[in-house]
Amino acid sequence: MPHEETAEPSAGRRATWIGAGYAAQGFGYAAVVTALPAFKDRQGIDDAYVSVILLLVCVAAAGGSVLADKVAARWGSRFALSGGLLTVAVGLGLTAFHTPTPIFTAILIAYGVGLGAVDASLSMQGVLVQARIGRSVMSRLFAAYTAAAILAALLMSGFSASGNAAALAVGAAAVVAAVVAGGSFTSLEPGRTVMPELAELAGEKRHDGTRHIVWVCGAFIFTAFLADSAVSTWSSVYLDDSLTASAAVVPLGYAAYQAAVLVARLAGDHIVPRLGRIPSAAACLLICAAGCGIVVAVPSIPVAIAGFGLTGIGVGVLVPLAFSSAGEAAPGHSDEVIARVNLFNYGGALVGAVLLGALSDPIGLRLGFLIPVLGLLATIPVVRSLRHLATAPTTMTPPATAPR
Repeated sequence: MPHEETAEPSAGRRATWIGAGYAAQGFGYAAVVTALPAFKDRQGIDDAYVSVILLLVCVAAAGGSVLADKVAARWGSRFALSGGLLTVAVGLGLTAFHTPTPIFTAILIAYGVGLGAVDASLSMQGVLVQARIGRSVMSRLFAAYTAAAILAALLMSGFSASGNAAALAVGAAAVVAAVVAGGSFTSLEPGRTVMPELAELAGEKRHDGTRHIVWVCGAFIFTAFLADSAVSTWSSVYLDDSLTASAAVVPLGYAAYQAAVLVARLAGDHIVPRLGRIPSAAACLLICAAGCGIVVAVPSIPVAIAGFGLTGIGVGVLVPLAFSSAGEAAPGHSDEVIARVNLFNYGGALVGAVLLGALSDPIGLRLGFLIPVLGLLATIPVVRSLRHLATAPTTMTPPATAPR
């Protein structure tokens, strides 16, 4: 009994710091994407160049995710998370200043490396703490990301998305990321996630079924971030350029999206276990498709904001559902599997952000939102494959760790 009394507070502290990491990541990313119109004006660049930058950031982030897996395998995912947060902090801080466009681009690429490392290592730590606590908490951890993103979007709206507000938001995000990186290190899990009953598999590079897990869960991550990146990157630009919304209204599409994501994530840990993962995943895909679909169908500011919000309901549940499924289906290799699944994030971001930007001139951003609609509908048949994943019990066994 005394051992149990000391173990739970430790798990709680870990969960708190991991949640703080999600919050720092969400605040920083939201500050960047809602500042895109201000950055465009400050740097004198167009949508096509923004698309090039986003492409480079996505490639850099994919590299950061791979790097996080290598660092986690050698020293533990807390090193990957802390190093990624520090890289993010430096990148965000430097974007607050006017620099020549090539240097500005290089700064965002460096930020992308940190972004990818943090994305992957946060999910590694999140799956670990969920297993240690013994109940579903992944959605609530992602909710911390969303709440911080909403705060950043509202900050931009309150200052009418001026250049000064952009500098203030990214500067504040840099400080938050640095504080979390410094404060969380000793509280994070120092080793890799290994379930006791599968500990003998921990030394293997992979086991049968791992590749299937990566492809199935990766498909959901790809599709979720296809929709997420389309809305996160282009909702502000669409409201600004295509619908000529006022400066105070421009960030509200993203804010509505993140508000819906937050509500969905706060409820997700309760709803998904009751409905089951297969019905939940199918519903998420259909809801997201409907949200992006009405943005295409009705070129109106209120309807567009509502459509972005509807999209957020599906994305909010689908992302933690996919990462939880991946981690529980490969408990002896969860760090490796999660890092590989996380790579699909950037594939979705490339299609959702870069392709929409490339199509903004020939067909317009409104029709560009058909891309996530088609992707979401095409992923529905994959839902059946969730049935074949070897999932862990509902009451999860606290993991052992392989120290590094």
